[in-house]
Amino acid sequence: MPEKEVQTTERRQSGNETMNIAKLAGNDEFFTQYDDIQAEINAYDRKIFEDKTILLPCDDPEWSKFTQFFINNFDIFGIKKLISTSYAHAEKEKNGVPYNWEPSEFEIKNPQYDPALSATHGKVFTLVRNPEKKHTDKRNLEWHYLEGTGDFRSDEVCRLRDESDIIITNPPFSLFREFVRWIFDAEKKFIIIGNKNAITYKEVFPLIKENKMWIGATSMSKDLHFFIPECYVKSIQEANRSTAVAVEDGNIYGRSPAVWFTNLEHRRHFTPLPLMTMAEIKKYSSHSDLRGKDFQKYDNYDAIEVPYVDAIPDDYDGVMGVPISFLDKYCPEQFEIVWTTDRGGDGMLEDIKLPHTRYDAPVIEGNGVYKRIFIRRIKTDK
Repeated sequence: MPEKEVQTTERRQSGNETMNIAKLAGNDEFFTQYDDIQAEINAYDRKIFEDKTILLPCDDPEWSKFTQFFINNFDIFGIKKLISTSYAHAEKEKNGVPYNWEPSEFEIKNPQYDPALSATHGKVFTLVRNPEKKHTDKRNLEWHYLEGTGDFRSDEVCRLRDESDIIITNPPFSLFREFVRWIFDAEKKFIIIGNKNAITYKEVFPLIKENKMWIGATSMSKDLHFFIPECYVKSIQEANRSTAVAVEDGNIYGRSPAVWFTNLEHRRHFTPLPLMTMAEIKKYSSHSDLRGKDFQKYDNYDAIEVPYVDAIPDDYDGVMGVPISFLDKYCPEQFEIVWTTDRGGDGMLEDIKLPHTRYDAPVIEGNGVYKRIFIRRIKTDK
């Protein structure tokens, strides 16, 4: 189950249109680009990776840009051990879309190459630091076929998970909930990619609320383009999703709402958001629909509507409904996350419920508002 799927921050119609690319293609086989991996990982202190074992599951070591990136930076980051696993290619074809796969030259030329196992079994690549070596390259690179398909839920991949310190990959979007649970069951550090809609999953949002998981260093507003194997493009185009496909330099890329998730600190996570007072926003806001006006209150929630992240006031102590893009700027020392309207009454705090209302999308003067996250400013002594 290699790296998958795709992102955009276009108009909502286009975002909805591209959201189900993986379903249309019948597979989660979408590959993350090297530059996007590099931009994300370089935003973390490299000491985080020093003397650590890093696992890249749901991968395809021979082709993966994740594997390539960490091999290239193995010594620079001081990584102790790198483990990369693949999912059996024959299993991918069971999803209903032919997968035109061929083994790499690296695998074919190896004495242990087995055509049958190559299709039906996963593989594991390991790169280990070996200080005993006397030549320049003090590393041991090994690979072998796994006993099974390489499914991340299998016992053998679970053992690799338990051995690792940090898990980094683009897991199948269709199995994202299970993958997050798989990580947290082992209490591991991670940097992974998921659909932006995963933010409001009942299995995910409580982790964000409790500051056990947050948005990665790459802005949610940045498009991620994922390489799509050519054998999947036809099924996407036949489903009339041409806007989900882009051709650049002869390569085919797909787009879909996606975002990085992590529980590792990065340079943006604890940066407070600069704010103005309610009076200053009313007078100076760059948004014309806010100037000269008071913040509106919801019909069904005891909270005010703040339609722009840069319009969050720093002198309001009540609950505020803000766009999901707020998580891109979220500083846990500045704000408390109360809940999300997308989860409805499931877990909503009593102090913002209004009687005789349904706990669904927020409403202002009878008109629905797009999904919001409820936040409350953390008071500090000035």
